[in-house]
Amino acid sequence: MTTLAMAPARRGSTERIKRLREISEQECQPILSMERAVLLTEAYKMWEGKYPTPVLRGKVFKYIMENRTLFLERGSLIVGEKGHRPWAAPTFPELCCHSLQDFENMDKREKVFFRVSDEDRRIQEEVIIPYWQERAMMTRMNRLLPDEWHKLFNAGLFTEFLMQRGPGHTVADGKMYKYGYLDFIDQIEAQIAQLDYNNDLEALSKRDELEGMKLVCEGMIIFGERYAALARELAAGETDPEWRQELLELAEVCDVVPAHKPETFRQAIQMYWFTHIGITVEMNNWDAYSPGKLDQHLEPFYEKEIAAGTLTREQAREYLENLWIQFNNQPAPPKVGITLKESGTYTDFCNINTGSLRPDGTSGVSDVSYLILEVMDEMKLLQPSSNVQISRKSPEHFLKEAVKISRKGWGQPAFYNSEALMQELINMGKSIDDARESGIASGCVETGVAGKEAFVLTGYLNVPKVMELVLNRGYDSYTEQQVALDLGDPSEFKTYEEFYDAVYKQLKYIVDVKVAGNNLIEKMYMEYMPVPLLSVMTDDCIRSGKDYNAGGARYNSSYIQCVGIATITDSFAAIKKQVFENQTITMDQLLKAMKDDFEGHDEIYDLVYNRTPKYGNDDDYADDILKQVADSLQSAIAGRRTPKGSKTIVEFLPTTCHVYFGQVMEASPNGRHAGIPLPDGISPERGADRNGPTAVIKSASKLDQLKTGGALLNQKFTPSVVAGDRGLSHMASLIRSYFAMDGHHIQFNVISRETLLKAQQFPEQYPNLIVRVAGYSDYFHNLEKALQDEIIFRTEQSFGDY
Repeated sequence: MTTLAMAPARRGSTERIKRLREISEQECQPILSMERAVLLTEAYKMWEGKYPTPVLRGKVFKYIMENRTLFLERGSLIVGEKGHRPWAAPTFPELCCHSLQDFENMDKREKVFFRVSDEDRRIQEEVIIPYWQERAMMTRMNRLLPDEWHKLFNAGLFTEFLMQRGPGHTVADGKMYKYGYLDFIDQIEAQIAQLDYNNDLEALSKRDELEGMKLVCEGMIIFGERYAALARELAAGETDPEWRQELLELAEVCDVVPAHKPETFRQAIQMYWFTHIGITVEMNNWDAYSPGKLDQHLEPFYEKEIAAGTLTREQAREYLENLWIQFNNQPAPPKVGITLKESGTYTDFCNINTGSLRPDGTSGVSDVSYLILEVMDEMKLLQPSSNVQISRKSPEHFLKEAVKISRKGWGQPAFYNSEALMQELINMGKSIDDARESGIASGCVETGVAGKEAFVLTGYLNVPKVMELVLNRGYDSYTEQQVALDLGDPSEFKTYEEFYDAVYKQLKYIVDVKVAGNNLIEKMYMEYMPVPLLSVMTDDCIRSGKDYNAGGARYNSSYIQCVGIATITDSFAAIKKQVFENQTITMDQLLKAMKDDFEGHDEIYDLVYNRTPKYGNDDDYADDILKQVADSLQSAIAGRRTPKGSKTIVEFLPTTCHVYFGQVMEASPNGRHAGIPLPDGISPERGADRNGPTAVIKSASKLDQLKTGGALLNQKFTPSVVAGDRGLSHMASLIRSYFAMDGHHIQFNVISRETLLKAQQFPEQYPNLIVRVAGYSDYFHNLEKALQDEIIFRTEQSFGDY
């Protein structure tokens, strides 16, 4: 039985969907699927060294799609799995070649486990490890990255996504609904025909890239053809006339897509899903290739068929619910070590945008938007993550319908500010037309241009630990090593400004090491790991003859996600107020209290925790420090050039890394105890926000979020606070008010602390309890205790009139 739910409700608009959901949640256990790794290895053994790398990658993908197992669940209207069956996760040994101990850990983990068979272990030991152990990207990185990088990484100053996952944090646009893969082949061949070998010194490299793109298109076409043949084969032996007819209809769908452009609502959904599966089988991208503005992509098909009488609203809803189940059947590929701590979840971070602005700037809300809201509410699945975009032009009815779902307390949808997203893209250098066409959020809260941008997440930065290293003269107590700069005895700083400058100098050093490592890693992906299918789906890779991982996209961005800005803000406030201004304590006294985790230092703890201004209360003393820290992060990080032409961008999101970062830290000057999780995103430190939600959004809005690539804000309410028409209006007004102040994103947990405490103590009584973690939702019982505690003790807000 899967860990996801022990007795899920029979949700779905039809008996078919209810049954498919039961299979997904009750009959499927998370397991490893070794098939992709085996086929990958067979292909590399045949062709490595015989073809240029882009052609090799294309041939490998085509070989996998020609030979992989096809799974077709009885009754399903949408087909395609990443593994050989639902909840079977493939491995990607070219990125991370797992050890046998890794396999043992995956199998024995209490949370986010993957069952590993004896045959899986044998294959890994005898086939995969001998070939991939020295070739894997993670192995190459560990050899290449310098000692100073490893010291900071091991100390928990930053993480690195691309050790176990590839670049690809991006979103689909509408091209797959206008063209089939045969059309993409025509475009590729036309580009090959135009190559000028006399005057273009990169022509040969471009040809190799384009040949790789052509091969993956052929692989996608074969994938669809094989499903059409399988459906007809099953139909020939089927005794149930209804299922036989559905199999024949499925075959007809697969005759059209992905080879040709879709013509119907169902074909459009299947076209996206085939592409989603193809891209996530090609490489373990960091997020699962989100569909972007799904309501707008599907709207023309929906309206055409509704008008023609070939589709009913109920049928459209059933197709969408089936798609939701297909998403839920695809767990994120297995992670180990620090990468698991970054995002310890089965969720693969596919984010569906609903209600976005249209390219002409008008509201994009349609009946399909409301259908998606209904499906989201009915299915209540972890995947896909769902958000709504709210603009000044969004109908109030749409906002309130979304809020009604949010206040049911399972963490979806999240709310995004359409105008802020567009302005952020323009500030990053995107054209206004591309910003209007896109303006989407991917994964957690990241902003990017759909179908035209490689926006790559490079890892998290532990911002408050930078200060900790200054206070410890560069020595890290977690690894018991000197890992950073010794900037002198902290008790010798004469002014707050002198202390702040030292922290900034340490920040600059750490960011320099991180970015240098990013550049080495990026160069390795450019050389060894092209992704020709993702390149086909991203403008302008075909036109430029360059791979997605090598700068072929129209726009290229590299994000560093900053974690714990509230902690460092409040810590600066405590030192500034109590050490330098009021001189109520000395730096040495504060450091001694921190070393003792404030045990026996009640007066000092009271000073820094209760009698110092805190971020999240609309207090300019603390909020001005927040702005200063944010400006320093921008100065240290933003705008750096990378080998493929990217620019680095600051972002504020944690996934689950705020727990890990807190675990590797001592106590902080603001009264945070050692080992306690950091706050998520730009949310205030837990217990620090004492003046209500309006004060929180006023504080958060003082950070210039339009300079960022995303900023996550969590808020928590008890159900009674948001009940009834008054509670609905309060939540809707809070969202509108925050977005009027250029807030990027806000999301809600609507649940009482008492309920969460009971669920922690008696998990068997709350098998279906879903909570908002960071940019995603998860089953409460799937979270490690430290993360459960962090959610339990988030401030419970009220609107002041209850």
